[in-house]
Amino acid sequence: MRVGVLTGGGDCPGLNAVIRAVVRRAERQLDDEVVGYIDGWRGLLEDEWMPLDVKACRGILPRGGTIIGTSRIHPYMHDDGVERVRATMARHGVEGLIVIGGEGTLSAADRMNSDGVPTVGVPKTIDNDIGGTEMTFGFDTAVQIATEAIDRLHSTAESHNRVMLLEVMGRHVGHIATWAGIAGGASVVLVPEEPFVIEEVCASLRRRHARGPYASIVVVAEGALPAEGTLSIPEPSIDEFGHQRLGGIANIVAAEIESRTGFETRVTNLGYVQRGGTPTAFDRVLSTWFGVEAMNAAHERDWGQMVALSEGAVIRRPLGECIDEIKPTLPQLLDVARTFSA
Repeated sequence: MRVGVLTGGGDCPGLNAVIRAVVRRAERQLDDEVVGYIDGWRGLLEDEWMPLDVKACRGILPRGGTIIGTSRIHPYMHDDGVERVRATMARHGVEGLIVIGGEGTLSAADRMNSDGVPTVGVPKTIDNDIGGTEMTFGFDTAVQIATEAIDRLHSTAESHNRVMLLEVMGRHVGHIATWAGIAGGASVVLVPEEPFVIEEVCASLRRRHARGPYASIVVVAEGALPAEGTLSIPEPSIDEFGHQRLGGIANIVAAEIESRTGFETRVTNLGYVQRGGTPTAFDRVLSTWFGVEAMNAAHERDWGQMVALSEGAVIRRPLGECIDEIKPTLPQLLDVARTFSA
């Protein structure tokens, strides 16, 4: 059989490892062929593609990004999107698609599957917020990068007795902020799941600094918000895809901390550094495992499934069930992080 593969949404460490595993499993063990669509769904809409074989995938395991490109475009942005996708697949004899992406990309894949375009989903996001899977690839790499940043910020904070804020990604959930905050020894972690009260944050820092010459690290997820009525923040703008443009909440929090406590406060925003570069060993293994199992599902024509990590094994779950809701940070882990703000 012939299978198409695409990567959609933001880039993420491990995408190339998934592609490589899909191709290797297809070509060397199943005698199948793989076509890569350029820039996600756009390649299917505009019939832009490239053949993918083992030779084309040599050396890409440790590479960040995606060799076939990505975009946030999806077929339902066009009245004739589904028909155009079907026509492209028919021209190339492609029976089904392996769709690698986050919530938006997989939601489109689920709709396409319902509309008669066979799909298998592979969950991808550094935010780790897709339901149905214990972990998404790219998350471990992002946490490692953020933890290394915290380790470095400790040096400056301690040298100058400062409060240092680190803003990390996390639009709806605080997985990165929580894991990196605990691993890096942060004093305070602010996440979207729990609106913060700025005076409580300041009180925690005052208690800490009153015990001696302390420096403090505060990790802030980009989607963190103050409790209603406690702090005024500007309304974020909306991008062309209907998403809020986030980023900058750490600057607001830092200004409040400095004005309320008198502690010298500085901000670092990691931004896209978290999404780029070489994936960790864990993400390479998880991506490879996902890719092999996704190709197995396609070969068996087990469409409408998403591969997922569950209790240490990679399994298949109905795609529609996995994208119903965003997976929040475990309350128990948030309790662990709060232990160090006392």
